[in-house]
Amino acid sequence: MNPLKKLFKQTAIYGLATVLPRMLSFLLLPLYTNILETAGFGKVSVIFAWFAIFNVLLAYGMETAFFRFYHSDDDKSKVVSTSLLSILVSSLVFFVVALLFQNSMADLTGIDTRYIRLTIYILTLDALVIIPFAWLRANEKPMKYAIIKIVNVVINFGLNIFFLLFLPSIAESNPDGVMAMIYKPDFEITYIFISNLIASGITLIFMLSLYLDSKYSFDKELWKRMMKYGWPVLVAGIAFSINEVFDRIMLEHILPENIAESEVGKYSACYRLGLFMTLFATAFRMGIEPFFFSHSGTENPQKTYAQITNYFVIIGSVILLAVIVFADVLKELFVRDEAYWEAMNIVPLVILASFFLGIYHNLSVWYKVTDKTRYGAFISVIGAIITIGINYMFISSISYMASAIATLLAYGTMMVLSYYLGKSHYPVPYNFRKILFYLGISILFSAISFYGFERSLYAGIPLLLIFLALVYKLENDKLRRIFLKPKT
Repeated sequence: MNPLKKLFKQTAIYGLATVLPRMLSFLLLPLYTNILETAGFGKVSVIFAWFAIFNVLLAYGMETAFFRFYHSDDDKSKVVSTSLLSILVSSLVFFVVALLFQNSMADLTGIDTRYIRLTIYILTLDALVIIPFAWLRANEKPMKYAIIKIVNVVINFGLNIFFLLFLPSIAESNPDGVMAMIYKPDFEITYIFISNLIASGITLIFMLSLYLDSKYSFDKELWKRMMKYGWPVLVAGIAFSINEVFDRIMLEHILPENIAESEVGKYSACYRLGLFMTLFATAFRMGIEPFFFSHSGTENPQKTYAQITNYFVIIGSVILLAVIVFADVLKELFVRDEAYWEAMNIVPLVILASFFLGIYHNLSVWYKVTDKTRYGAFISVIGAIITIGINYMFISSISYMASAIATLLAYGTMMVLSYYLGKSHYPVPYNFRKILFYLGISILFSAISFYGFERSLYAGIPLLLIFLALVYKLENDKLRRIFLKPKT
């Protein structure tokens, strides 16, 4: 099979598995914004921001290190068992220590202790499935990966619907019943995390087979090499988390207390309208990361990497323009409460920022396949410094617009840095004339639609159709050669 065709097929399956968990937050957005006030949704968003940071800490680069050594080491079982033991021990240590200091963590973050406790349980369960999921990806088992991810989503989504919609009405209609004993008023945020906890627990049960089948032989030298490879990934991951979610935490702490959580809620709700780009970029990355490593030893892999980036930019440019053209339609579908719409001006910025991040992930192949992950850490730290600096200086004057601008500048800078550093370490023949052409036209049409015509569909839809026609005219033959069987 054509390697690009295989890549896109696996990306589609991984994409479904990756999109659905992230779509969960998007599908639940109308429910949360209906049931929770802006301040309540802001509180949930801040907790999930801490989630993202601790998820990275508990993975400490081991997932990427696992991919690297699983493909390069002859004794794959030793790589699996060493990785599993490392994650198992670190997760249990975190669990015990975090529970011992949960009150201190609550005081430090300003989050209620009951939420801290639930967060500790969820983080531990999620950490324990990192290597099993990585093993499925490394062994090219996208269907099993997708099914387990989908089950997690269905359970989480179903429990959210039950706890937030059905349980209150059932308890009210039958106050002496069992459901009335379960139901607690003003317990919505806790129910959200209980749903997540149950889904994470069931997911771990599905993934236990790898733990049960492992020989549990720990290779200390291998572990040291994996940690050496993985620590820059950890630094990069923390920096990425800062770029992605730390703005919510800074908004909460810098803005006046009486409006902080409400502003975070508005910002977070409208930020999620950029999820379409994030989903595409994440799905693509899930497919290309193992592909990068497995094809790094083939003849002239750089040419294939360049082609992949071209197609990523083409598809991403279409998504960028489409989401911005239909931004007002999306807000009415998913952000029902008009109180949140005040933050709609951030949407073009966060979508473009997510696009830049996706391009960066494609460009980052050079430091991953050459084992120079320290450069990834350096680039990510630069992005984090930009994020923190701009938020710190401008949140007090322009509120969440500072966060959106910071995200765009951080990811844009990371993208440019990765390209220029990669040119000297691992040259890839990117067609930057084509990349800049599609990216530039998409940004131009998006700006005309969103700002020039104030989001009018009468202007936006024709611009989108023109862009689609342009893509079809220029790329039709190449796409046919990839996805259709050649005539015999």
